[in-house]
Amino acid sequence: MATLAAMLKARGHVVQGSDLGVYPPMSDFLAHEGIAAFEGYDADHITSDIDRVVVGNAISRGNPELEAVLDRKVRFTSLPEMIRDEFLWQSRSVVIAGTHGKTTTTALTAWLLTECGKDPSVLVGGISVNFDGSYRLGSGRDFVIEGDEYDSAFFDKTAKFLKYLPDIAVVGNLEYDHADIYADMEALRTAFRRFVGLVPRQGRLILGADSPEAARLAEGARCRVETFGVDLEADWRASNVQPNGDCINFDLTVRGEPRGPVAVPLWGAHNVRNALAAMAVGDAAGLSVEEMVRALTSFRGVRRRLELRGVARGISVFDDFAHHPTAILETLRAVRWSYPDWRVWAIFEPRSATSCRRIFQEDFTRAFLESGADEVILASVFRQSLPENERLSVEEIVERLHGAGRRARHIPTVAEIVTTVAAEAGEGDLVVIMSNGGFDGIHDRLLAALGGQPG
Repeated sequence: MATLAAMLKARGHVVQGSDLGVYPPMSDFLAHEGIAAFEGYDADHITSDIDRVVVGNAISRGNPELEAVLDRKVRFTSLPEMIRDEFLWQSRSVVIAGTHGKTTTTALTAWLLTECGKDPSVLVGGISVNFDGSYRLGSGRDFVIEGDEYDSAFFDKTAKFLKYLPDIAVVGNLEYDHADIYADMEALRTAFRRFVGLVPRQGRLILGADSPEAARLAEGARCRVETFGVDLEADWRASNVQPNGDCINFDLTVRGEPRGPVAVPLWGAHNVRNALAAMAVGDAAGLSVEEMVRALTSFRGVRRRLELRGVARGISVFDDFAHHPTAILETLRAVRWSYPDWRVWAIFEPRSATSCRRIFQEDFTRAFLESGADEVILASVFRQSLPENERLSVEEIVERLHGAGRRARHIPTVAEIVTTVAAEAGEGDLVVIMSNGGFDGIHDRLLAALGGQPG
């Protein structure tokens, strides 16, 4: 919502908004863009000079501003409808979807198209370091957008990406998520099948070959389909994947033809797949492999995706948005793979609507068991209002990890976590903090306790 506000402002609209507890990096982004953001909701914010209200999907009946909009019959719309109507009808829409990696793949794709001269417009669900923001308005034909499968608004429970008019569509992977929206895996599959069904005949569908659920979506395509991954049959294939400090190297094969080495300044095998997807899109947009390989080397990442927040006493503190079990596993494996001899701390806050639920009890346990983390600290579940029989049990995860001989603790509060890590971490340790929320400012608080400053 903050990014849409900035894009509309850049087009000459006067924009304001309301929210609860806006935290960095988005609070900093709004301030930088000069967008007024009210803290809290009040019917008085809905003034007579407002032409249209964009209703976020976190807003429901009973919200005082929404009630004022309905009472006064102010024109309203959902966020994805506003994006479509303002920006996408006149563009070649490149939509990046999937359970994991959407934000990084969107930023990678946007950077390749920008660096190679296509001058795209961009909307990404995070802060791209290359663009110093989460959007870009270009003069080119392409609009690269992150395709979220979450619902659109209280009055429209269908997936956002169904509004995005995909000409080039990417589905990198597909796993069960958003248990508050989708009753089961089949309901989620249905949303993605509908998404695939929107790609026109002259379009292109790009699927993750290493994800069986994503690869199966080819059955419903009416357009050209290409695949990417480490699978031997993938059209865009990586082999000989090796970490190299803060980069990852691999050999690229395109449609069976070896195309030489590639270096990506990211960590982990999952980011190899993200880079392959971005290159497959670039190919569909007319870029050469050679220019894309050169452009990849200058990609600078996305904030909150293994972002180094600072180093103090030789201890590196990272911030990562991981909250699904698979994302947690891939993130921690990436760190362990790149730095096999360093001690890795994994600190996780179960915060999202799905990660707070018991449905992923076994998956979280397995993720931490297989991650290679030396120290695991689990904060208390954020959504304590969930019934106990539906709520994730961090105590059970800790018990299972102990039974497997792993070091793990449930430390309820941020203050206690900070005190513990500051007392026990040593030089060379890597502290990976994972949450899809602000986590009560833990990153800066930990760096301060270690005697350092944020990076």
